[in-house]
Amino acid sequence: MRTRRCGAGRLGADRALLERYLERRDAVDRDMLVERFLPLARALARRYQRTGEPFDDLFQVACLGLVKAIDRFDLNRDVAFSSYAVPTMVGEIRRYLRDRTWSVRVPRGLQELSLRVDKTVIELSGDLQRQPTVAEIARAVAATEEQVLEALQASVAYRATSLETPRADEDGAGDTLGDTVASTEHGFGLAEDRATLARLLRAITPREREVLRLRFEENLTQREIGQRIGVSQMQTSRIIRHAIARLRTAARA
Repeated sequence: MRTRRCGAGRLGADRALLERYLERRDAVDRDMLVERFLPLARALARRYQRTGEPFDDLFQVACLGLVKAIDRFDLNRDVAFSSYAVPTMVGEIRRYLRDRTWSVRVPRGLQELSLRVDKTVIELSGDLQRQPTVAEIARAVAATEEQVLEALQASVAYRATSLETPRADEDGAGDTLGDTVASTEHGFGLAEDRATLARLLRAITPREREVLRLRFEENLTQREIGQRIGVSQMQTSRIIRHAIARLRTAARA
């Protein structure tokens, strides 16, 4: 009974302080209100804390939401201030996690589902004393298994690792992660040469293209090419020379 009276007294004191602040807009009253509800902001920040995200940052965002809730609270509504403040603070935290902390931009709905999935995995792991299955996670967040798998994959985009990060193994002293993935790829140059050659070959006749193919792709001699297309070796040589000259002219153009 005493606890109930104390709770009612606390609610009455909070409402009286809110009334005084909203009427006078005194910064001292607002600071007193913030101080009273800091434990609530701290609890919400802990609830949404995730690996690699500093708790202090989340706590500051929750406090920002608390201040907004104090400034926007409507005394005419028959609702406790905490019932109004919690959604406001949670909204600020989710917006911060969605807009400020993702290294790679993914759709907003997928970001929010990913955050719910991460939070649910932590809760289910504690309740089940094991890693939850995809089906269990899907039931808990009211989504399909495919959506859960997509959300888990999207979590990889939450925070990127710099290629300048030092390698952890002792053998790679002084090396970075970038040293392990960097390599010289000659295929790009070859692909570019093929694309350029395909465009230049349009400047010569089909017969000349076939002669060049036989000479440089199949590596036939001029005599063998002449026998293949029914001309002399001298004519084959002339065709090759003229075709190459036109290709050079097209390349310069």
